[in-house]
Amino acid sequence: MPACAFCQIVSQAVPAAIVFQDQLTLAFLDHRPLFPGHCLLIPKEHVETLNEIASPLLERLSANARLLAIAMETGLGAQGAFVAINNRVSQSVPHLHVHVVPRTKGDGLKGFFWPRQKYRDSEHLDATRISVARAMEELMRDKS
Repeated sequence: MPACAFCQIVSQAVPAAIVFQDQLTLAFLDHRPLFPGHCLLIPKEHVETLNEIASPLLERLSANARLLAIAMETGLGAQGAFVAINNRVSQSVPHLHVHVVPRTKGDGLKGFFWPRQKYRDSEHLDATRISVARAMEELMRDKS
């Protein structure tokens, strides 16, 4: 996938400030960070969304996101980390990536950075719960 910006980083066709890599994943500093140290962790294999990633690769990606979050604390003195994945909507590059952002109290980032909504009523909440639960049941049945 030569047109993919992140695949070009993996192939070293485009430079990046790489902080970590193993056989399956690579982490580099975001060029427009929320805070210094904001990293993007990607699978080296081109995978566009969380929906498409194979379980073993997801396990490695998750384990390395955890290690990056720890590195934010030990290496940068952060008090924690914000870890997020955009899946299609707001995904600026069509290559799965995990944002790992160092956080400190009072850094100005307010929890979730989008407006929260309420369910219209208890029926709306229950209908939503049932829809998601049924979809999960079907996915789990297909998985077996």
